[in-house]
Amino acid sequence: MESVVALFREPRQAQAALEALQSRGFGREHLGFSLADTVIERDIAQATGISPEAGEPGGSASVMRGAFLGLVGGLALTVPIWLLFLIIPDTRIYSDGGLTSMLFGALGGLGIGGLFGALTGSDHGDYVKLLRRMGVPAAHAERFANGLKSGNVLVIARDPAGTRADEALRLMRQHGAVRLEDVHGGGRLQSERSGQDGH
Repeated sequence: MESVVALFREPRQAQAALEALQSRGFGREHLGFSLADTVIERDIAQATGISPEAGEPGGSASVMRGAFLGLVGGLALTVPIWLLFLIIPDTRIYSDGGLTSMLFGALGGLGIGGLFGALTGSDHGDYVKLLRRMGVPAAHAERFANGLKSGNVLVIARDPAGTRADEALRLMRQHGAVRLEDVHGGGRLQSERSGQDGH
């Protein structure tokens, strides 16, 4: 299976591209799209009959990343206070309390960070993982995901037979697929073909 991935600046461009792909025989089950605005996403889904594309679950990596960031944040908030207790002679008697608060800050940050990591990792929001699974190179997958976070619309067309990917790519370009350098500076054409292993 080959997949064509593109970013569009405007939701109407993405919708027009999806409608054009459907009119050329691309089935709804082989098309997907995503954008940050859930209201507009729902409107496009209703207008085209195409389901929004969900990213892959973040999994345990999201929990670990959140826990690490929480730990760093907890220490960043409590270590300076403890150091002040040590530096100022009149407050040295409170340094043990500062050490305890640093410990609780670290543990609290670890727990809260892990919780937020679990929550954000379970919302199927990892588009880098999704695109990597489709065969998009890691650097390009990151840029597509960043483009999506920046307010662009991600459109995916899958070609099970592997014979119509060029046509899908041409249709997306005709309807305004933007270039990577226009979104983030430096890069190749925003819409890209990629093969998918195992199909």
